[in-house]
Amino acid sequence: MQANDPPLLRCRASEPPCEVRRLGRDDLALLSGLLSMFGEAFDDTTTYGARRPSPDYLRSLLGSDSFVALAALDAGEVVGGLAAYVLPKFEQERREICIYDLAVAASHRRRGIATALIHQLRGIARALGAYVIFVQADLGDAPAIALYTKLGLREDVLHFDIAIDD
Repeated sequence: MQANDPPLLRCRASEPPCEVRRLGRDDLALLSGLLSMFGEAFDDTTTYGARRPSPDYLRSLLGSDSFVALAALDAGEVVGGLAAYVLPKFEQERREICIYDLAVAASHRRRGIATALIHQLRGIARALGAYVIFVQADLGDAPAIALYTKLGLREDVLHFDIAIDD
């Protein structure tokens, strides 16, 4: 955990317990497990496993003020997690947080893990002076849309990827 982080949360009490933890700069093994879990959950093991960054890069990322990685652990195994970016704003002294990736292993879904991850991020957001957390959901991803609808206000927007090279 990092300074000013909220205490660890437990997932739904009626299920076998899991722990939600913020990863720090020395949690490289947990980050590796998180990347592997994302690759399986998103059916994209190439993106999340083929060209992983160096340990120095990952330590720098995990130690920065602009990145938050949370892992849900069940008996030490990563079974869920999220990656988020902290965006300092220019119009006021405040921040936004963007959830970039959020997933739960198929074997651990419907246990409140995704909700626990977002609740943990809310506490971190408050400590960082953020005023909002936002997330994008893909059309057709009914479970994600249901989760985010339960927790937040829906805005219909368009997303565009702008290529760097012409």
